Order: sequence, then structure tokens, then C-alpha cells
Amino acid sequence: MSLEEKINADIKTAMLAREKDKLEALRAIKSAILLAKTAGGVASEISEVEENKLLQKLIKQRKDAAEIYTSQARQDMADPELFQAGVIEKYLPQQLSEDEIKIEINKIISETGATSAKDMGKVMGVATQRLAGKADGKIISQLVKTLLV
Repeated sequence: MSLEEKINADIKTAMLAREKDKLEALRAIKSAILLAKTAGGVASEISEVEENKLLQKLIKQRKDAAEIYTSQARQDMADPELFQAGVIEKYLPQQLSEDEIKIEINKIISETGATSAKDMGKVMGVATQRLAGKADGKIISQLVKTLLV
């Protein structure tokens, strides 16, 4: 079952259960998928990697908005954003732990022959492709910086 089919089925379930906040998050995912599929004027399928990037982008948007609301003492606005981020995260593949990410980055560093911070771009390019959807880009970047010192 594709992500789009899962989302459509979950939208129906959320509608029947009258889960307003969950429904809002699911509709945002569906909208993002439809926009990605029809980008460029021609409807086409999107890959699983692109779907994961879309989901990560939606999660980041929700978390950033929640952070802004929290900084402005608007917890009533931040809570729904965090809830929606949690709903969207359920559709991502299992995230790697920091130790697992470190192991993968060390492999990439040895494969690319990187020795210093000058090679960070080379390592980041491979790491973001290989770990797409499995790890947050911010965590990958921090670990690459610390390992290439």
C-alpha cells in the first residue's frame, strides 16, 4: 500500500471518528503529495525518498511554528502543531539512533576519503542521500562536523 493510499484510508477513519486535529494533519500530507505529483504541470508518481522528504518538511514546519508560538507564550497554538507533527512522524520510516547515524557517517567518511572540515560538503552530500528519511538533517550535520574535526 502506497503512502497516498494509507493517507486516504486514514482520512476516512479520522472523519468517522471525528478527530479534527488528526484529520487536519492528514489532509496536509495529502495536499503536499498532490502538489508534488502535479509539479511541472504533468501528473507523475513520486518516489518513496521524495515522500519522506515531504513528510520531513511538513514535520519541520509544524515544529518551527510550535517553537514560535511557545516563544510568544501561546501554548494553546503550539499544542496542535506538535500534535500534528506527531501524527505526520508516524508515516516516516523508523528513525535511526544517534549511534547508528554515527556508524553510517564513519563509513561514509572512510569511503569518500574525507580528512578535514574542508571535505564536509562531500560527506554531507552522500550522507543526506543515504540517510534520507531515516535521520534528521540537523543531526547528520552536527555529527559530520564533530567527526571531521
